[in-house]
Amino acid sequence: AIPYLVTPYPVYNWGAEENEERTMIDPNSKEDPKFKELIKVLIDWINDVLVEERIIVKQLEEDLYDGQVLQKLLEKLADRKLNVAEVTQSEIGQKQKLQTVLEAVHDLLRPHGWTIKWNIDSIHGKNLIAILHLLVALAMHFRAPIRLPEHVSVQVVVVRKREGLLQTTHVTEELTTTTECIDLFFFPLLKPERDAFDTLFDHAPDKLSVVKKFADGVYLVLLMGLLEDYFVPLHNFYLTPESFDQKVHNVSFAFELMQDGGLKKPKARPEDVVNLDLKSTLRVLYNLFTKYKNVE
Repeated sequence: AIPYLVTPYPVYNWGAEENEERTMIDPNSKEDPKFKELIKVLIDWINDVLVEERIIVKQLEEDLYDGQVLQKLLEKLADRKLNVAEVTQSEIGQKQKLQTVLEAVHDLLRPHGWTIKWNIDSIHGKNLIAILHLLVALAMHFRAPIRLPEHVSVQVVVVRKREGLLQTTHVTEELTTTTECIDLFFFPLLKPERDAFDTLFDHAPDKLSVVKKFADGVYLVLLMGLLEDYFVPLHNFYLTPESFDQKVHNVSFAFELMQDGGLKKPKARPEDVVNLDLKSTLRVLYNLFTKYKNVE
């Protein structure tokens, strides 16, 4: 039998090689409400993205380790097809698929400064921390229409075999920081150049929060009808939207009406307006004002 240090973690039956290392999440961290929320938000996001594929993810470790779901997710997000086998049962085949998928992910993320905190072995080994790092990176890179909980960190138990003994240490693993910091650090290349509107927003952000009432898209659609002097058929949008997707549909439809009216495609994403991003909403309204301010 392998000698081991007394520890509350189930590591003593592990047939480890000398200097081999494994990690696990502290059981107390798994019960953290913010950690649970992060997992739920990511699962819901994946299921929303892959709804047309009829894929339902229930547990991240069990459903993502073989690369099948990750392949479909990346193909959908990046709008590209990966050259991999559709179904692979063997471990070798699964790892080959993972390698192709992760290489494609790395090609997308590395130019924007992401630190890669996962690899083929950790994903295929069902390492939840590695899987979460990967999903958070994808969600942020593709500006997913979700709100990740901020400042999520977990205590990780690192188990290492040295001189026949299993030794444990604890480290804190940060999974998310603040949304603002992530935006500033990772997306400088994606942010539009500052213009006169940015200056306006900087000087009066607190006086204009009322525009958040446009978040469900209803007022935007009706406003376009008034400005362009036509009736918008009620079957084209949701008059009383209940879900996030219905609100996104409304704002997207309003953006189409704006383009039909001669406006350029809005810089804001429909998801940003629905997510109560004040600056995005104000920018849309400001563009409407500049075009229609002289209309009687």
